[in-house]
Amino acid sequence: MVVLRRRRTQARNPRSDLLQSMADDSDSDWDTVCEECSSGKQPAKLLLCDKCDKGFHLYCLRPILVSVPKGSWFCPSCSKHQIPKSFPLVQTKIIDFFRIKRSQDSSQISSSPDNIGKKRKKTSLVMSKKKRKLLPYNPTIDPQRKLEQMASLATALRASNTEFSNKLTYVSCKAPRSANQAVLEKGGMQVLSKQGAETLALCKSMMDRGECPPLMVVFDPFEGFTVEADRFIKDWTIITEYVGDVDYLSNREDDYDGDSMMTLLHASDPLQCLVICPDKRSNIARFISGINNHTPEGRKKQNLKCVRFNINGEARVLLVANRDISKGERLYYDYNGYEHEYPTEHFV
Repeated sequence: MVVLRRRRTQARNPRSDLLQSMADDSDSDWDTVCEECSSGKQPAKLLLCDKCDKGFHLYCLRPILVSVPKGSWFCPSCSKHQIPKSFPLVQTKIIDFFRIKRSQDSSQISSSPDNIGKKRKKTSLVMSKKKRKLLPYNPTIDPQRKLEQMASLATALRASNTEFSNKLTYVSCKAPRSANQAVLEKGGMQVLSKQGAETLALCKSMMDRGECPPLMVVFDPFEGFTVEADRFIKDWTIITEYVGDVDYLSNREDDYDGDSMMTLLHASDPLQCLVICPDKRSNIARFISGINNHTPEGRKKQNLKCVRFNINGEARVLLVANRDISKGERLYYDYNGYEHEYPTEHFV
């Protein structure tokens, strides 16, 4: 019991070695068992509630936990399944929360389909069977529905104590911007075309004006916060850029406590590897779910792909639709698109 209490406050690295895993599997002589599966196996993955002292496997919880959280943790019963408080549907509050740029002649969130159409014509982006091109997302026109979409994201960000950001951030004591050099990528990194860069810039400018992607963040008791398409999305559409604080992977290996850390740069030199950490600052990408890539059923859910691009010499990560997505469909991508080290075998 004492050992378990100590482990509760130490974030464990999911990349635990094989010997530790074997020891966890063989050690079943523990007093505490999981309230869900009634097993005491894998004690390193048993989490004790700080109120009732009942045990739960990380992977038996719904939503599951990938690593032991830092600080206090309370089981579903003791936390009373608290549903996050919804962000108010007040336009001025949403404008302030997302720091939307106000136009000189209006403080309203842009919703003119004519203006949007004119902007898109300038990009001259056309889908081609011979050469596929990235497409900008098509924002919702209805102002009220747009407010609901943005409020759903604000609810999730506020509940997770995360500040909204739509770009990579470089802060002191972490990796400097000069460390983000795409040329260091092991095996090379594909360069985003000029048209692709223009499409990404269009998506960024739309978000700055309050023309958000047509997505809703919903709270699922089994998966936690998830993201659903709120209108039809075409194959090869840019959904969002994966953003957050940039840090060296070596700084994060011993205190890994996030289930949404993303590889930014996979360099030959381990000390030059970079990751994106969305725990402090992020956007909707943080709440998009991962598939269980250990099962055929899990792999069938995938409708997005994670792609790293060299953009003006820097590494960037985009989430792009890899097929047509219907309205109401939940978004999923493969967390193990590169290193195959993420523990997804217990994902729903």
